[in-house]
Amino acid sequence: MTLFDVPFIYYLDIFGTIVFAITGVLAASEKRLDLFGIIVIGMVTAIGGGTIRDLVLGRTPVFWVVEPLYVWIIVSTTVVTFVVARFHPFPRRTLLVSDAVGLGVFTVIGAKVALNLGHPPVIAVMMGIMTGVFGGVVRDVLTGEIPMIFRKEIYATAAMAGAVVFVNLQWFMPSGMEAINAIITMIVVIGLRLAAIHWHLQLPVFLLSTPSERK
Repeated sequence: MTLFDVPFIYYLDIFGTIVFAITGVLAASEKRLDLFGIIVIGMVTAIGGGTIRDLVLGRTPVFWVVEPLYVWIIVSTTVVTFVVARFHPFPRRTLLVSDAVGLGVFTVIGAKVALNLGHPPVIAVMMGIMTGVFGGVVRDVLTGEIPMIFRKEIYATAAMAGAVVFVNLQWFMPSGMEAINAIITMIVVIGLRLAAIHWHLQLPVFLLSTPSERK
């Protein structure tokens, strides 16, 4: 079987795990944490969304317990990134771009897992969003940042758009096109997120005016 058959999604999941582990290290490095703290942040960033997804769907044991390879990949990635970052600091834009890539990958994975379990499209979309954003939420909370999902930036919206695209492509495209569907979805998510970063695109904010302002 080639990368463009079923194993493609598995390799995509490994890739997303590595990317999100890197974003965890980059975020934690700004807080001057030690190596153990770096590993913890990298771990929760990489597997947090998928863990919550599996628990919500009743898919237990969760994926990284069934396949501990994920844990070893995360630990290895965080240690290597930690060492490299000490000698070659990464600009903050690297964190934002890496996070966009991880968001795109995990949105695909989350939606795909839900569809494989026979859940309806709306649940698949929700699981795509959850898998994509919740690792970053936990990362930001632990590093003392306001999670991106709660800011004005287009973040969860990009994951939602991608999940909707993936679910529809899975429905309408011929079987065997799973890799193409995943790539298209990632382009949508990453493209929307990077466009939002570059052009400072934001969602409308609800502002409640005070009585004095209404006069």
